[in-house]
Amino acid sequence: MEKIKEFIKNNQNKVLIILLVVIILLQVGIRIKYGIDKAYLHMDEGYSYGLMNYDKVDIMNNEDFYNNWHEKEYYYDYLSISSEEALNFTPVYENQKNDVHPPFYYLLLRIAASFTVDSFSKWTGITLNIIIFILTSIMIYLISNKIFKNKLYAVFMVLVNGCTLASIDTTVYIRMYALNALNLLIISYLHIINLKKENLKIKDLAIMSIFIIIGSLTHYYYLVFLFVLFVIYVIKFIKEKNMKNLVKYILTMVVSAVISLAIFPYSFVHMFMGYRGTGAMSSLLDIKKMWNSLGSYIAILNHNTFNGVLILLALAGIVVAIYKLSKNKKITLKFENKEFWLMFIPTIIYFAIVGLISPYQELRYIMPVCPLMVIGVFYLSKVMFEKVFSKRTTYNILSAIFIIMLILPNLHLGGGIDYYYLYKDKKEIVNIIEKEHDVPCLYVFNTSQNRFLDDLYLFTILDNSYVMDVKEFSKGKLEEIFKEIDTSKGLIVIINGGIEHNPHLQEITDTLGLSSYEHVQGMNACNIYRIK
Repeated sequence: MEKIKEFIKNNQNKVLIILLVVIILLQVGIRIKYGIDKAYLHMDEGYSYGLMNYDKVDIMNNEDFYNNWHEKEYYYDYLSISSEEALNFTPVYENQKNDVHPPFYYLLLRIAASFTVDSFSKWTGITLNIIIFILTSIMIYLISNKIFKNKLYAVFMVLVNGCTLASIDTTVYIRMYALNALNLLIISYLHIINLKKENLKIKDLAIMSIFIIIGSLTHYYYLVFLFVLFVIYVIKFIKEKNMKNLVKYILTMVVSAVISLAIFPYSFVHMFMGYRGTGAMSSLLDIKKMWNSLGSYIAILNHNTFNGVLILLALAGIVVAIYKLSKNKKITLKFENKEFWLMFIPTIIYFAIVGLISPYQELRYIMPVCPLMVIGVFYLSKVMFEKVFSKRTTYNILSAIFIIMLILPNLHLGGGIDYYYLYKDKKEIVNIIEKEHDVPCLYVFNTSQNRFLDDLYLFTILDNSYVMDVKEFSKGKLEEIFKEIDTSKGLIVIINGGIEHNPHLQEITDTLGLSSYEHVQGMNACNIYRIK
């Protein structure tokens, strides 16, 4: 035992790096396991695949989409790249121009999909996100080492972040949020390492510029974080009277913005004239909505990033404050760790602003700052506990809090950790559809509730399906479309929201001479029935 301790002491850096690698590999294994468990695709995940490869933003824009029988290959084509399309990257740019997001993530997804030509796989997106997760973990280590000034704590932060619900959901959710999280970490780290340089070199600014461009071409919310960093740096240079660095830094930002807009000029339209941009601005003017949104996001952060422990840490802070006051000691929050505040102030402001302007109160919109929140909250907790306890005891307390974070989700009623983006509640319907793939399917569709991509995955399994605009629904139309369709095995019927189900189901049953219908499963925007 003594020899082991001596070896660790003499080779501390090597041991910590080995430990870091082991932790990351184990966490990759966890993500592969949850990737296997992922049962379904959210409609935005369907868009991720379609937007990087299809010749239109939405499959429903096809002239032959409604009122035609389609085989599964028709829908499969929206999600996959054919051999003929393999070298055509035009959709990556054109579809984003016509949608509301910049193109860089879709470019990476398109490159990843080039390894699975002529086939669709959830693993295209999940594998890309796992690679991003590995890079994210490395950046968490580098930033934490700068902030905690302790490599053991840096490794600990990688361990904590990689085990949160938010981190795993970020990996299995096939959207640009994992990449945006990595971009925020990289730009934070670049600002941290350049913070104390009296003379910024061209190399420093060029690297910064590259990642400013990549970040701005990944997600527009990135610019909120970047703007706060920009303000902090400008104030710092003005206070230091370092005009040379100030000019070089501002020029770097201007040049990066010009290059970004030259690559994708539609960014300006998306942010200031598109429905998402104008909707975001209006949200900032609604005070009631503002407070409700922030409250919702704090609850989401507490549940998904800290597994309910954030409240425990806040209570611990109150206890420490009371203890300090009882000893007639001042409570001070020192600003001497400039690296921490440089990272944490933009994180808090991003969290607040995105919480206000995001169209829905959902984890995905704050996914990018969750790793930074983990670093920030644990650092503040460390500082707080060290006002009362020794450094070793503080580390043990934080380790115990991490263990509680791991245990708490399994104590919830019903048991088990709820990873939302695995869509376990959809696994049963997928199994049913796979078993009855040869049964014809009719989707009575309400065009005013357009969430077809929420159900797209099912149509890639069904051999034969028909999407009927509810305005076309009639006995005569049913007789016409089922004239040459074998319904001896019955029928799968999907009915969109906003439609009275029973009258339509009864009409279908009577017209086709079938006997009865039963509800199979409710979905986000529809209900699925089996008619026999």
